[in-house]
Amino acid sequence: MSLIAAAPPALHRGEDQVPFVAIGDGSFFRVLLVDATNGLWIIENRFAAGYRVQTHRHTGPVFAYTTSGAWKYEEQTEINRAGSFLLEPAGSVHTLTVIEDQTRVWFQMYGVNLNLDASGNVESVSDGPGSLAGYRLMCEAAGHGAPEVIEL
Repeated sequence: MSLIAAAPPALHRGEDQVPFVAIGDGSFFRVLLVDATNGLWIIENRFAAGYRVQTHRHTGPVFAYTTSGAWKYEEQTEINRAGSFLLEPAGSVHTLTVIEDQTRVWFQMYGVNLNLDASGNVESVSDGPGSLAGYRLMCEAAGHGAPEVIEL
């Protein structure tokens, strides 16, 4: 008798199953996975040079892996290039700015993003379920149909 019951299969998604959608200024994103129970959400971005993400604070850690291009935080000097790995600790505050066209970054996030105004006040909140809902609407509007995002 085996101690391991039927192992669950690996879950695969191709780019055509989880398409990129436009988010403005020549940049795109897609939601790959949302685990609302654990506050985990994974997205991938394709950024154009000059794209800027609103200053925000993370309530949980974020792991970022850059596969092409270059980007940085306005508040820091380090530049993330292809092959770079970045840990954003819970509580970190930063403003992402993109340096090169065709910058591609994969983000694994826990918790929520508190989007801040110029005075540091919370202006809005982004989380996995909300990002997924918006992504689904954007996919439908772009004619992609329902994306096959992994939901745990």
